[in-house]
Amino acid sequence: MSDQNELAEERTDWAEDRTSLANERTFAGWMRTGMASIAVAIGLRAVFGAFEPTWVAKAVASIFLAAALFMFWSAQRQAKRTHSRLSQRDASIKTPRYFIIVAVTMALGTIGTGITLWSL
Repeated sequence: MSDQNELAEERTDWAEDRTSLANERTFAGWMRTGMASIAVAIGLRAVFGAFEPTWVAKAVASIFLAAALFMFWSAQRQAKRTHSRLSQRDASIKTPRYFIIVAVTMALGTIGTGITLWSL
């Protein structure tokens, strides 16, 4: 009976490790989606640079920047929640602090992009 319990616990540990790693992949996916949103904002500025009134193109670009900020914030929030529900054993995973640092860095870059777009 003891061997069955040990095997069950080992399978549970592996499942938690897989979930933790999937959490990191999901976080990275949302970061990529946010970066794509920033690229669309920059692309709008490039395509509609001569568009009059310029504030319209900037406003549309700002919507994509706001979407990127939301993606970064919600990705780190969800990753942190998932991480806190698990007790990792063997997998080398990122800490919640990592998710926050990456999301804040991306958010600051997004805000800088917005400021740059509005000042052009």
